[in-house]
Amino acid sequence: MTLERRLMAEWLGTFSLLATVIGSGIMAERLADGNVAIALLGNTIPTGAILVVLITIFGPISGAHFNPAVTLSFALQRQITSRDAVFYVFAQVLGGIAGVLAAHVMFEHPLIDPSSTARSGTGQWAGEFVATFGLIGTILGCIKVSPKSVPMAVGLYITAAYWFTSSTSFANPAVTIARGFSDTFAGIAPMDVAAFIAVQLIAAFLATWFFSWLLAEVGDD
Repeated sequence: MTLERRLMAEWLGTFSLLATVIGSGIMAERLADGNVAIALLGNTIPTGAILVVLITIFGPISGAHFNPAVTLSFALQRQITSRDAVFYVFAQVLGGIAGVLAAHVMFEHPLIDPSSTARSGTGQWAGEFVATFGLIGTILGCIKVSPKSVPMAVGLYITAAYWFTSSTSFANPAVTIARGFSDTFAGIAPMDVAAFIAVQLIAAFLATWFFSWLLAEVGDD
């Protein structure tokens, strides 16, 4: 695939992911009548489901990263060049922001509305570390032993991580940046974005190193 097609796949995939995350968050909050658990469930299921769809469709084109942490992992493994990785990240971030704006238009929300939802502190950062470390491990493990399982495994992992991590599993710098533009159920205050991204990238680096070691001889027979 040409770089242009791969970048379009990354842009469109991240666009669709954020439109789903923000749109389902708005819908869930409106219908939950103040029940935060129901609202989170209404946000979780569409997110996990759309990931299965998007990775299935765009995986053969771009690898379906939709996530700078995933792109970093593949760059560290030299499965994507540094130059292409930079373009991927730009496409992901721009696609994510566009997805947020699309959700705002659909639900007649202010187009650009920075979030006021504080997400900070040791517990939140630990949650992001665990979420991102596990996501990279899920991807690398499936690629090694069952590549066809990646879409379903990632969708199921994120569905679970929404509930077992204190941060509700952003696990994605592009998603984190984009959610800073939305003062809705799925938002994050812009001042908290940098710390989330730092933890996500550290977790991606360590997970890549650890799972490359752990899986070194798996499936090589």
